[in-house]
Amino acid sequence: MVKWLLLFSIGFGALAVDQISKFYVFTRIPLYHSVVVVPHFFSLTHVRNPGAAFGLFASQPEAFRQIFFLIVSVLALVMLLRFFVQTPASDRMGLVSLSLLLGGAVGNMIDRVRMGEVVDFLDFYIGRHHWYTFNAADSAITVGITLLMLNALFPNKSTPASHITIEDAQQQRHIP
Repeated sequence: MVKWLLLFSIGFGALAVDQISKFYVFTRIPLYHSVVVVPHFFSLTHVRNPGAAFGLFASQPEAFRQIFFLIVSVLALVMLLRFFVQTPASDRMGLVSLSLLLGGAVGNMIDRVRMGEVVDFLDFYIGRHHWYTFNAADSAITVGITLLMLNALFPNKSTPASHITIEDAQQQRHIP
């Protein structure tokens, strides 16, 4: 029960922040325009990314991109949900990271299904050197992957048996 509460609060929280922020940018900042937030460092810049991370596949035909990204997104969501279900309730960092990944993946998938491209707007730069523009879903995915890697590198082995939940015991014994 606790793990599903984490999924809904963190995953849907990330999704809500992503969709609300994209709606704001979409309706308030014209395409290819910027609003300087911190001079010489950070702006809200409305751009669209028809490709994947760092513009990958952006030059492919639109029909290919739409089918490809839909298939990849659905497969990724199925895998993430499976990992989430298999993760013990006591592995809070694992559950948080998977919840962030799910929320971010759904956020970008909504854009791709709705518009065929993703709205990006977080623009960090120093002088003329810009990082790739990204969005809140990308941030949730990046933080989720980082937490997942940290969790894999430094697992919490000190969890005493008294902290194992009924949910964990059922999963370990494959009891429905």
